[in-house]
Amino acid sequence: MNKVRVLTGITTTGTPHLGNYVGAIRPAIEASHDSNVIPFYFLADYHAIIKCHDPDRVRRSSLEIAATWLALGLDTGNALFYRQSDIPEILELAWILTCVTAKGLMNRAHAYKAAVAENEERNENDPDKGITMGLFNYPILMAADILMFNAHRVPVGKDQIQHLEMARDIAGRFNHIFGEHFVLPEVVVGENTATLAGLDGRKMSKSYNNTIPLFLPEKQFRKMINKIKTNSLEPGEAKDPETCTLFGIYRAFASDEEAAILRDQYRAGIAWGEVKQILFEYLNRLLREPRERYQELVGNPSFIDAKLREGAAKAREFSVPLLREVREAVGISKIGAFR
Repeated sequence: MNKVRVLTGITTTGTPHLGNYVGAIRPAIEASHDSNVIPFYFLADYHAIIKCHDPDRVRRSSLEIAATWLALGLDTGNALFYRQSDIPEILELAWILTCVTAKGLMNRAHAYKAAVAENEERNENDPDKGITMGLFNYPILMAADILMFNAHRVPVGKDQIQHLEMARDIAGRFNHIFGEHFVLPEVVVGENTATLAGLDGRKMSKSYNNTIPLFLPEKQFRKMINKIKTNSLEPGEAKDPETCTLFGIYRAFASDEEAAILRDQYRAGIAWGEVKQILFEYLNRLLREPRERYQELVGNPSFIDAKLREGAAKAREFSVPLLREVREAVGISKIGAFR
């Protein structure tokens, strides 16, 4: 039986937080233990430098993300876990795909259009002011990430659907010109994936600076939980758990039975301080062992590097022959090798 190939990239610009865990890391790690799937998980460090020009931040984020996934139980025996920058074939494929991609398609990319719109709102003379070719060509590099391994499924958030559709368009265009070489990837949108609110009630995101890092030391973790915004209802007053950030985070980790018990306590008028204590103790107990493994891993970067290189070696067993095939298809081959 041919195994399904599933691919996910993680941009190396931030520290993993609770929202990352429930939205992407937890389901990906569960999938890494599925023997019917070949999961490809990579640190998207070339994508990181599109917007982040702080090399120390990219390095630190790469270490933290890799340590997080390993600490939480990623099965590297089944999954291919690698750095994008360790697969040179991806960048070569990106150039080849660039040569068959219409500029008009890139003009329609949401990120590019949003950047142009911001310039126009500021009445800039040049609508492309500050926009790099990295941002403009981002969807092509993403297509190369996916098509390099002929991934069948790519789980994404709703904001990435357009990029997956572009990858399909680019693959289809290449296949039309040079023959069938690429699988058209299936877009998988996690409709039921948990989305957590952050400290201020908005979606937890590093863009809003409202995240709760996953592996903070215990005292700092408690302080962050205590910072979560609540309303002014007093102890004894009934509270709505469904609109509460604290309950939303708790429910994402707890069982249905545990969530039902806390829901009843909300209706009975539990105090906010008590809810925060319950949430802290629950998460701290759940994360204590992974936090210890994480600290050990961060203190041993050579082990992490070896794991990533091991993953890259396995990934290149796929990328090297496919690029050879693509080169042959476009005419980049041994001199005199005519058909």
